[in-house]
This record gives sequence, C-alpha cells and structure tokens, in this order.
Amino acid sequence: MKMSSISILLLMFSLVLFSPLSVASKTVEVQALMPGMVVLLINDERVTLKNDNPSFQGVKLLSSTTQSAVLEIDGETKTVFMGGAVSTKFRQREIISEQVIADKYGMFRAHGSINGQSIKFLIDTGASSVAMSAREARKLGIQYRLNGTPIKTNTASGVANGWALTLENVRLGQLVEKNVRGTVIDGDYPYQVLLGMTFLNRMKVDKEGNKMVISKKQ
Repeated sequence: MKMSSISILLLMFSLVLFSPLSVASKTVEVQALMPGMVVLLINDERVTLKNDNPSFQGVKLLSSTTQSAVLEIDGETKTVFMGGAVSTKFRQREIISEQVIADKYGMFRAHGSINGQSIKFLIDTGASSVAMSAREARKLGIQYRLNGTPIKTNTASGVANGWALTLENVRLGQLVEKNVRGTVIDGDYPYQVLLGMTFLNRMKVDKEGNKMVISKKQ
C-alpha cells in the first residue's frame, strides 16, 4: 500500500512532547559558609557553589557571607543560614523536542520559519550559522544589504561575498530562538536554507541512525 503525502510528511517530521513530571521535592542544607562560596547538601549530594561556578541542578548562589547565603532555588529566592535547611517542591519543566527522520538521501530536512516566514531547512551541524543564498533571503524579505555586514565566506565552490546579520527569530517546529546570527551568501547557493550551529548550539542534539532529536537545553 502506498503512503499518502500527508503520511510521509508526518513520518518525516513529528513532534515529541514530554509532559511535565509529577511534583518532586528538593532539600538544601547549608554545611559551610564564606564570602563568595557556600557548601550545600542537595538531596544528600555535597556540592560547593562559588561565584565563578554558582549553580547546580536548579540551585544558584546569588551572594554569601560568613553568616548567610542568598540562593535561587528553582526560580525562588531564599536566604539560608549555617546549619539551616530549605525544602522546596517543584515541578520539572516540560521538554519539547523535534524529531526529524532522514530522507532517502540521508539528509535531515524540516519545515520551520525565519522572521515569521515559512521555510524548509536542511539541518546541517557542519554549518557555522543559519546560512542562505541571496535568492532565498529576498524571498524571505530579509534586507541583508541594508541590515547586514559585508563579509567573505567559505563555500564548497570557494570564497564568496556574503553578509552577516542577526535574524529576529528562527523556528523549528515548537523550538524558537530569537536574535540568531545568520549569513546570506551572494548568488543562488546554498539551494536550501541551512539550519546551522548558531541555532543548534542552543539546543541538545541527539542523532541515532536516521533519526535526529533536537530539544531545548534545560
């Protein structure tokens, strides 16, 4: 039986949405205090937080003295004292992921948008930025000559003229990032918009065989 075009599209690009987990608890106990550093017992795990390494599993050091510390625990500000403990209840954030299946050529292609304009991406972990040809940029209404900075960029055909600019927003399914660095390359290449590392670096990317799962970093 032949698959309909709608079935193929759903196979190529499906949303994986994990619902929030049940409410859990977190216990934070203060074991040592000093300016700029605190030693905590977080759910029976001993952790040292410093100004240059201030956070661990949702607990962040905001300030500390020899008498007390101000912590941010799962988004709530708490003042704690030596020997004191804080118990909180929290709900883990939902994790929204996009799953993309490789096509028959081994390429990962998916629909998304740039600055609210629909586009089909070629997901490319080898591309340093979200890159497109000048032709595609004009289709998307991107004023790259006006808003971009002229650059030289390396392509498969050699060095080409290009423009570096900031894209207002880039969307892949439910994953949206604002102020993403993009590159417009003079001419018709690349033939598809490349979803490169200026977007993917903000995500967690897992690839196994012909499947790629892209999710927001927690």
